[in-house]
Amino acid sequence: MTAGLRNIGPKSAALLRQVGLHSREDLRGAGSVEAFLRVRRAGFKPTLNLLYSLEGALQDCHWQALPRARREALAAEVERAGQEAGDPADPKVAGPVRTTVHVADTLPAAPPRDPTPSS
Repeated sequence: MTAGLRNIGPKSAALLRQVGLHSREDLRGAGSVEAFLRVRRAGFKPTLNLLYSLEGALQDCHWQALPRARREALAAEVERAGQEAGDPADPKVAGPVRTTVHVADTLPAAPPRDPTPSS
């Protein structure tokens, strides 16, 4: 189970299970970057801390112990993969715009009501 991995808490383990990564072997097979991208492609909005936690889990070290150069390389790899694939989670990639017009917005406004009561 991914819940027993270092740096992987219950919420991260649940995300990994939802994208088909159930064990250390699954995570090792996918790698930290691919696992992170799967979570993002599934519609979640993971932060880079998840990426670093996944890498730390694979290296059996605390994610903050990863060298800065390694963290920067991981982040660059994720960015590169997102640009190559046209990743829908990337805010720089625009999708089609759809406009909905509600009928109530096209009707003329009702005349104002007289506030004085009629007898």
